[in-house]
Amino acid sequence: MTVCTGNICRSPMAEIVLRQALDAAGLHDVVVDSSGVSDEERGNPVDRRARRVLAAHGYPVGDGHRAHQVTADEVASRDLLLPMTAHHARALRRLAAAPDGTAGPEIRMFRSFDPDAPRVGDGHSEHLLDVDDPWYGGMEDFEACLAEIEAAVPGVVEHVRHELEKRSSAPA
Repeated sequence: MTVCTGNICRSPMAEIVLRQALDAAGLHDVVVDSSGVSDEERGNPVDRRARRVLAAHGYPVGDGHRAHQVTADEVASRDLLLPMTAHHARALRRLAAAPDGTAGPEIRMFRSFDPDAPRVGDGHSEHLLDVDDPWYGGMEDFEACLAEIEAAVPGVVEHVRHELEKRSSAPA
């Protein structure tokens, strides 16, 4: 699950790009979805500027997306959560905290999969991996957002492939 603030720009863009890359890699059974940490855009479609940038780069943009706020149940049912910012990561960690102390899903900054992104070693410097919110900018900001997403997606695909291989080779 990709996660941003309102679930109308960054996370649905990442969802679409990642889904296409996973399909191209033959990982058709991997479910990819998106959500936001806020309820402010609930029910809204993908932002028109995000749709325009995605379409210009050849990504399929359907009409079915409706923004929603991530829930604790969704967090608990996902294997990998990909927040767009350190703020989103903190919100997901709060939702993932199990009262019984059991391990929750993997929460990893989306841009941490980009080999050219800054390297960070602790939660205090995660903000260096933030995918900037294009909402307040122009089309160039949506282009930059898409470029950051595209740079990280191959790493996400390889991570998912590796995790699936580990599961398939683990003793039953």
